[in-house]
Amino acid sequence: MVAITSTSAYAAYQGYGTANSTVSTAKAATATTSIGAANPAATDVTLSDAARAALAERDLATVLVDARSKLTRLLEDAGRTSPLSGGQLALDLSSLDQRELYAMSSDDSFTADEREAASLEMQRRFEAALAGPAAITNVTGDFTGLYKAAAAYLDSLGTEERASADWQAGRAAVTEGLKQLKDNPAELPDAGPSDPVALYRVLSEAGDTAEPPSMTDLASNARTTLDKMYAEAVANGRVPTFNRATTVGTYIDISGFSSRALSAMVLDSEGNFTGEEVRAAQSVLQAKSGATLLAGFQSANKSGDPTAFSQNIISAYSSLSPEERQAVGWSDQLYQAAMESYASTSKLMEMFGQATSGSAGGDSLAALLGGQ
Repeated sequence: MVAITSTSAYAAYQGYGTANSTVSTAKAATATTSIGAANPAATDVTLSDAARAALAERDLATVLVDARSKLTRLLEDAGRTSPLSGGQLALDLSSLDQRELYAMSSDDSFTADEREAASLEMQRRFEAALAGPAAITNVTGDFTGLYKAAAAYLDSLGTEERASADWQAGRAAVTEGLKQLKDNPAELPDAGPSDPVALYRVLSEAGDTAEPPSMTDLASNARTTLDKMYAEAVANGRVPTFNRATTVGTYIDISGFSSRALSAMVLDSEGNFTGEEVRAAQSVLQAKSGATLLAGFQSANKSGDPTAFSQNIISAYSSLSPEERQAVGWSDQLYQAAMESYASTSKLMEMFGQATSGSAGGDSLAALLGGQ
């Protein structure tokens, strides 16, 4: 059993109690760099590709400005003054990147509600990254993919976050978990109290995972955003339209809406949207789901694992909320078919392995197929 002592939502995984000091240190470093730049050395320095990439990365001050700008625009578009409602996320923060979220959760220039919203979004993203791999683990009994997914997610986080002691403790725990899994992939590792995967499993089993914005809130936000887009088009003397090929109107592009926001439009439980708006949302949502399925197929095709596509379907299905599945038309039958495909393929592979054990691969295959 893992003890959860954190006071903030995302800190349940990484313990970001030191976030403020991390951001303050980064601010100081930024200021020092700016002062030093006023008196550059005369010697030419050749930078490596890695060094040039580091210099090209936004400094923290810029990240904070970008985070504030994006959040302000999102609040204005949704007609809200706070990203929270009743202590839960009420705003889609998917357009903020990981560094912006971390800065937003850590800097006092953001309100308590805004910092809490960023923490909830960080927790939600981590849980979303593990949901699919966790579903595969439930099917295969192998924890390796789950820990690899956690490692990939942690490695994708921003510079400031990776510099924190809490991130390093969590990443070390995942590394230790993967080490243990080499010997026994079917046994949950004992990687210590900083293991974010073990904490995720505890919170999932307790039903204490981060709730995404409700469909009601997202529908309301989408309605307000669409009305603003229409008003801007009309103010510019153009007719708003969902026809991408328009030459006389303004194309209303909703491809930037999250899948959950699009699902809220498609389901339209409160009748907030016109038939044309619902069809537009459905078209974008189907394109996104189609791209997910195609990527799953292509990935499976390259893997050489006959069960890979079934596993990818199971992962994609489990990563969606029930409302998103309903909106895109992914029924329980799809999940069941993927499960049955995985089970039957695994059984065939097991039977083939038994039939060919102890013989050379090519001769065994020929014998199994009735050859001489």
